[in-house]
Amino acid sequence: MDYHNAIWQSIGCIADMNNTSCSGLAKMCGLDATVFNYSKRISVYGQPRWISTATLAKVLIKTKITPKQFAEILQSCLDKQQEK
Repeated sequence: MDYHNAIWQSIGCIADMNNTSCSGLAKMCGLDATVFNYSKRISVYGQPRWISTATLAKVLIKTKITPKQFAEILQSCLDKQQEK
């Protein structure tokens, strides 16, 4: 399972649920608009760059998504990966 990709997909799903883009979601949460860009998901050394817990908390608080709901969104993304 690719948890890294599923977490980033979950952020995209949350943006969709709020009728915005990933950059719109970032701005809505008081973050830099580029924080969720695809180019920021992999380091210059090719290593996965993980979303910080502080950033995730800001997203969940601003969108009123509970940790349980986030886990359900994440599981849905993981399930879609397995279908491929």
